[in-house]
Amino acid sequence: MPTVGFIYPDHAAEDDYPFAERLLGYRFSLPVEHIYGTDLHAVPELLDLGSEQRLADGAALLAKHEPDAVVWACTSGSFVYRWGGAHEQVEKLAAAAGKPASSTSFAFVRAAERLGLKRVAVAASYPDDVATLFVEFLARGGIEIVAMSSEGIDTAAEVGRLSPGAVIDLAVGHDHPDADAVLIPDTAMRTLGVLETIEERLGKPVLTANQVTIWEGLRLAGDVPESGQLGALFRWR
Repeated sequence: MPTVGFIYPDHAAEDDYPFAERLLGYRFSLPVEHIYGTDLHAVPELLDLGSEQRLADGAALLAKHEPDAVVWACTSGSFVYRWGGAHEQVEKLAAAAGKPASSTSFAFVRAAERLGLKRVAVAASYPDDVATLFVEFLARGGIEIVAMSSEGIDTAAEVGRLSPGAVIDLAVGHDHPDADAVLIPDTAMRTLGVLETIEERLGKPVLTANQVTIWEGLRLAGDVPESGQLGALFRWR
């Protein structure tokens, strides 16, 4: 069975991963191991959270699962390193794990490329300064941002407590008519259960952090399945 290991910071919405296993018919193993630091959405804390040693510790925890690929399941803890630093972060993680590796930030860029998205709206839960760094990262990846909103939520724990209805409202309320898709960049937010509802409401693709992270891991492992329950990204062949 193909196995993708995920390094997840603290605890918030990690139940999206076993939920994805179920939606994919238990054809894949998606184990999650946790590393710990502050869950504050602030640049110094995020740089510490995504540090080389913390990710090496996460890779060591995943080793028992014998993953085919490893993904750092944290958007802010990767894009905060900027484009070049995020590449270096992933290279060091791959070396520590001895497996292909990536991060959620690169997953967004590659997923947008896979769907042919050129212009997007960003509906971020982060404070404005952190959300702006995500926009800069996307732009470096060749994606035009036509609208960006930031909810100003300070911690991942608060994001993890958002109701399904609040997540839907966040996405729908921050669409833009010129956007090819809406991007929701926080792995602390449970989104897999409402993806189809949001896409139906908007009539366009929606990319969310846990969705693209899982897709990226499966891509690295060499087997992205079709699914009618994980958004346009998993329906596009």
